Amino acid sequence: MIEVQARRATADDAAELVRLRMVMFESIDGMPLEPGEWTEIAVRALRQRLPGPHARTAAFVVDRPGEPGALAACAVGAIDERLGSPANPAGLSGYVYNVTTDHGYRRRGYSQACMTALLGWFRDHGVLRVQLHASEDGYELYRRLGFTEADSPSMRIAL
Repeated sequence: MIEVQARRATADDAAELVRLRMVMFESIDGMPLEPGEWTEIAVRALRQRLPGPHARTAAFVVDRPGEPGALAACAVGAIDERLGSPANPAGLSGYVYNVTTDHGYRRRGYSQACMTALLGWFRDHGVLRVQLHASEDGYELYRRLGFTEADSPSMRIAL
């Protein structure tokens, strides 16, 4: 098997990253999505957040073979800065979202390459803990990469 290499995404990849986000939501919900205001806002946000060596958001991607400008897979993550604690003195935590592989490119190691690169990026930035929400499709990949189920309850509120 050929080793898959992921590259760091740039602002030029923003529209494709959002397209893959739509693929992810469609896979989870089983319903087709239409682009709209939310996709335009997401593209603008990624174009602002991805550039620069000190960016707090990063994406790693695998390009579609033979299709310049098109992506086959991605993993996007962000660093959150909170107050330090005994277990995490710097207070940095990572969150992974938008791990997606286009349907025709699955089971080739693309998401694993993207996730491995993203975890390396977190490590290089001093992040000690990384969180994600796993879909059924991604659960085994995340287990292989060392993720475990959280032992504390999670809560949220919609405002």
